[in-house]
Amino acid sequence: MSFTMIFIRHGETPWNVEGRLQGQREIDISDRGRAQARRNGRTVRAYFEAAGRDPESFAYLASPMRRTCETMRLVRAELGLDPDAFERHDVLKELTFGEWEGFTMPELKARDRASVRARRADKWGFVPPGGESYQCLSRRIADWLPTVKKDAVVVTHGGVLRVLRGLVFQAPSSCVPMRPIDQDRVLIVQGRLGTWL
Repeated sequence: MSFTMIFIRHGETPWNVEGRLQGQREIDISDRGRAQARRNGRTVRAYFEAAGRDPESFAYLASPMRRTCETMRLVRAELGLDPDAFERHDVLKELTFGEWEGFTMPELKARDRASVRARRADKWGFVPPGGESYQCLSRRIADWLPTVKKDAVVVTHGGVLRVLRGLVFQAPSSCVPMRPIDQDRVLIVQGRLGTWL
């Protein structure tokens, strides 16, 4: 990648705190999540100022889900930009957990211990009932990534950012689902180099 990409995870939601699988369920961010989004907006603004970059020269791309759109609006407000002037891309939606969405892992373990064990053994390839694996998500994002042709700020989800990191940094697939993705930090990627701010 010869250009700069700034990756941001949506702000925290109540389901993040509870450990519930959100997937493609519409869950709003919390007050803490809004504070994280504003913090990330200030971090991006400081990066632009230090690097002598014009915020208007970047594309702004987000998953169309409510939690990502609200996060992007707050980030753009901190940059002094029109909060609503960004692109929404369905391909950036979180991986779907299908019938597992809304449950915590302990709740799922009580219902179907064998499936939870199978997921733990192969988190990359496991497909929940009616859902999507990290491997499927990675193929979806791998098809999208070459369509980005300029510097961009991308607000998306934890699973999507895990596979994006895996693709950009060529990480082993077994490691990709295990990577922590903080909601109060920003990942700046230039070429094959990544910096968390």
